[in-house]
Amino acid sequence: MGQFVYSLCGMCAVRCPVRVEVKDGRVTWIEGNPHVGGMEGSLCAKGAAAISFEYDSERVQTPLIRDGARGSGRWRKASWDEALDYIGEKLKATQAKYGKKSVALTDRGGLFTDLTKSFIKAIGSPNYFDHDDSCAKNVNIAVQSVYGYGRGETGYDYANAKHIVLVGRNLFEALNVKEVNNVLNGMEKGAKLTYVDIRATTTAAKADNFYRIRPGTDYAFLLGLIHEIIAKGYYDANFVAKNCDGFEELQAFVQPYSPEWAERECEISAANIRDLAAQVNAAKPKVIFHGGWMFARYRDSFYASRMLYILNALMGSVETKGGFTIAKGPGDCGRKGLQSLGKNIPEPQDKIVDAAMPGKTMGSGHIVNCYKAMRYGQPYPIKALICYRYDVMTSLPDPEGQKKYLDNLDLLVSIDVNYSDMAWYSDVILPEATYLERSNIICAQKGLKPQFAIRRQAIEPLYDAKPGWEIFTLLAEKMGVGQYFPYKSIEDMWRVQLEGTGVTLADFDGKGVVGLSKDAIFQDPDNLKFKTPSGKIEFVSQNLSKNGFESLKPYVSPNRPEAGHYRLVFGRSPAQAHAQSVNNLYLNEILPENHLWIHESEAMKMGVKSGDMLKITAPDGVYTGVMKAKVTPFIHPEAVFMLHGFGNDIPLKTRSFGRGLRDSKFETGMVEMVDPVGGGVAYLECFVKVEKA
Repeated sequence: MGQFVYSLCGMCAVRCPVRVEVKDGRVTWIEGNPHVGGMEGSLCAKGAAAISFEYDSERVQTPLIRDGARGSGRWRKASWDEALDYIGEKLKATQAKYGKKSVALTDRGGLFTDLTKSFIKAIGSPNYFDHDDSCAKNVNIAVQSVYGYGRGETGYDYANAKHIVLVGRNLFEALNVKEVNNVLNGMEKGAKLTYVDIRATTTAAKADNFYRIRPGTDYAFLLGLIHEIIAKGYYDANFVAKNCDGFEELQAFVQPYSPEWAERECEISAANIRDLAAQVNAAKPKVIFHGGWMFARYRDSFYASRMLYILNALMGSVETKGGFTIAKGPGDCGRKGLQSLGKNIPEPQDKIVDAAMPGKTMGSGHIVNCYKAMRYGQPYPIKALICYRYDVMTSLPDPEGQKKYLDNLDLLVSIDVNYSDMAWYSDVILPEATYLERSNIICAQKGLKPQFAIRRQAIEPLYDAKPGWEIFTLLAEKMGVGQYFPYKSIEDMWRVQLEGTGVTLADFDGKGVVGLSKDAIFQDPDNLKFKTPSGKIEFVSQNLSKNGFESLKPYVSPNRPEAGHYRLVFGRSPAQAHAQSVNNLYLNEILPENHLWIHESEAMKMGVKSGDMLKITAPDGVYTGVMKAKVTPFIHPEAVFMLHGFGNDIPLKTRSFGRGLRDSKFETGMVEMVDPVGGGVAYLECFVKVEKA
C-alpha cells in the first residue's frame, strides 16, 4: 500500500472530495473520500479515469505560442519565461492603449475563484466572468429574486425529503456523487421522486413519476401546478402569511392557468398535474422542488426557475429538514471565514463592462456581454482575454460565429490542461498541471454543515506544466504588480487564507476537510431571515421591479418546428464531462461518439432505423453534419437530442478526432440569444432540419 493524499477531483466541475493512493511517485488508486458524508468511498467513471488522463501524452505538455493564423494549429514551443514575457508585454501594451479595463479574465467559476478574481483585480480590471451564462445564470438570478441568496448559498436536504421534484435536472447522469447518494438515501427511506423532461433518462428510470413534456413548456407546467396547489389550498398558509410577500398577486396571476390549460401547452395531462399536487401536499413540508441546474435553455427559463423556487415557499419547505435550505458558512458557526488573497488590493477604478450596457439583463459578469464588448467596443472595448480552464468556444453557441468576436482581440490566452477549442484558437497556451499534480487554494464549502476543504498535490508534474497559483503569481510579477502576489509557495497562500480562522494546515492532514459544525444548522423557524429588500420571500420582487422586469410574466406559447425540423436538445452522460474528457482513453472506450436521438414515429416517416445515418442542417442552411440515429419512443417527437462535447476538430486528440458531432456548431447566429432577464443562453431555441443521409 502506498501513501494517501486527500484532494478534490478535477475531472469535472463538481470537484468531489477524493483520496488518492500514490506509490513510488505514481498514482495507483483514486476513491471518494471516505471521511466525507455522502461520498462513502464512491467515485464516478470520470473520476476513476483521472489516472488515464494523468499519463496521457495527448494533453498540453509545454507552453506554446501561435506560429500561424489563429486556429491553424501551428505552434512553437516556448519556455515559461518566454511565454509569460510575451503575455505580460502584450497585456501592458493593451492596457496602455485602451485602459486597464480592456483586459478580461474568464474561468469555470466554483470553489477557487478567489485566486483569479484577485489577479484581475491586481492588474486594475473589473472584468471577471465565469461560465454561468452557459449553465446556471438564470437559476442564480431567479433564486436571488425570490430569497435574496445566490444559488451557491442554497441547498437541498435530499436524504430527509419525502418528495423530490426535478424539472429537467437529470441528476443521475449529471453527475454529483454526493448528491446522488443523498437522493438514493432519501428514496431508501421512502421519498418519492418525480422527474419531468423531454426524454427518458436514467433519472426517469429511477423516478416514481416520469412526465414527458413538450419542449419549451416548463413554465406552463409549473403555472398549472401552482394553480392547482393554490386552488385546492395545498399550500402552507401559515408559512406564506408569515414569510412571503406578494401571495395575492401570485394567486390572481395563476388564475387563468388551470391544469387543463397547462395540458394543452405541455402535454402532461391535467390528471397527472392534479395528482402531483396532491402528492406533494401529502409530503409537505419535506418537499423539494429543485430550482434547476443547467437552465440555460429557453427564453423564459428564468421564470420557470423562479416558479420552482416559489413552489418551495408554497410548500413551507424552506429551512426545514427534508426541504430547501439556506447554505451556512463559517459566520453561521461563529467562525471567521477564509481571508481573501485580494483583501489588500485596491478596487479597480472602472465598472465591469456589462454594468453600463444598454438593455442589460439582471446581474453582471455575463460572458455574453464580454463578447459584445469585444465585437462592438461598447460601452468600451475588451481587447485581451485570458481563459482559465474554460473552453468558451465549445461552451457558447456557434464557434465559427464566435471568431467574429475573438478576432477583435489583441491577445487571447488559454490556461488549460487540455487542448480545448478555445486553446486551439488562442495566441498562447499555458499548460496547467493536472489536479493530481497541483495544489489549489483552500476553499470554503457552504451547506448545513459548512467546512473548509483542500486540494493537495499528489505527484510531481509529468510534463512542463505549472499549477494555477504559480502561473498567476508569475504573471503578476511580469505585469509589475508582484507586490500583491508575494507568494513563494502554495503554503504561503494557505497561511494567508487561514489567518484568524483558528484552523491550521495540520488540521487537514487526517481527512482532507475541516468541519466547522458537528450538527446541521437551520435558521430559527420563527425568525427566518432573507436577503431580499423586504427581508421576506418575494413572490413579487422589488429588485426585478426596480430594473423594469415583471415578477410574474404572462406565458407565451413556444413555436412548433416546421415539418422535417426539430428543436435541438443536448445534455450530459455520466461517462463523459462534455468536451473536457472525450479524448480520455478510458472514457472514450466507454463512449466514443454521440448519436442523434429521434422519436420512432419521425424516424418511420424518413425510413430510418437505429444505426442509419442522418443529415442535420443548421438554421442558416450552411452548416451540415452526419451522424448515427438512435431511434426511440423515449423522446418528444418535436425534439432531437445529442450528447454535448463531441465532434472534436483538433487532430492532436487522436481518439476523439472527427467522432460524432458538436451541438454548438448547429446553433448558428445564437451567440447573443439569451434569456432577457436572467441572461442564460437560450440554447434550445435552435431548430435543425433532419433527413436521412
